Amino acid sequence: MGPLNEVEVIKDIIQEMIQMAKRNKSLHKSDITTLLALANKSEKVESKDGSLPFQQNTGDIILHTHAGEAVSAKTPGQRNLVKASENNDILFAIGPAGTGKTYTSVALAVRALKDRKVKKIILARPAVEAGENLGFLPGDLKEKIDPYLRPLYDALEEMIEFEKLDYYLSKNIIEIAPLAYMRGRTLNNAFVILDEAQNATNIQMKMFLTRIGFNSRAIITGDITQTDLPKKQESGLISIQTILQNIDGISFVYLDQRDVVRHKLVRDIIDAYEKFENKKK
Repeated sequence: MGPLNEVEVIKDIIQEMIQMAKRNKSLHKSDITTLLALANKSEKVESKDGSLPFQQNTGDIILHTHAGEAVSAKTPGQRNLVKASENNDILFAIGPAGTGKTYTSVALAVRALKDRKVKKIILARPAVEAGENLGFLPGDLKEKIDPYLRPLYDALEEMIEFEKLDYYLSKNIIEIAPLAYMRGRTLNNAFVILDEAQNATNIQMKMFLTRIGFNSRAIITGDITQTDLPKKQESGLISIQTILQNIDGISFVYLDQRDVVRHKLVRDIIDAYEKFENKKK
């Protein structure tokens, strides 16, 4: 029997291991290493009972999946994202792959829908590759575009049971569409997410932001180091950081390799690329 705070942390790690084993049907050494790393870098803020927060103890749970698993902000960057979303109507979440930007944002949107704070969820992505090669792909328009929107479906399928999600999609209560489909619309009473926004041009970014209507909020996520736009075309996510500085109701949250919750090597890969890019500069 160790100190109370250490016991609480170990208990949370074991609970998370059980959830990961159920979800993935297996548990690898790398998964355990990642969980330990997350526990070690949790904020050193004691709760009322004196325990050291890791996950559930911090009140960072956003919602529960249809399988009963907790979806929570696991890292400082994710916690900042959740907090900023509560205080701003438009939020930009910028950071590398694996930091949970999209997953956390979708969880916040689903919670808002369940709490009836909004009437619908709209998830959009710039389909850069689809726009270039759409005519060469087999199937109808939906079949051509769906692969580029698959990560959004994956997140939703974890959080909402199949029958209800299918109903929401059929009634357009949840809408998943390419960014181009947002043109000319006014999005009222909606939680809107623009994912992979580094692939939006300046014109597309302006178009998207000016769609936001009454009682709506938006989260724009992206990784400014991984743009797929032509070299001569500037990413709207890069320039927007200068354009929208110091506007009340708009916030920027930056995540980094410390927020990566995938395989531990992902953090090392991101760090190696950053060192390489800095050396080139």
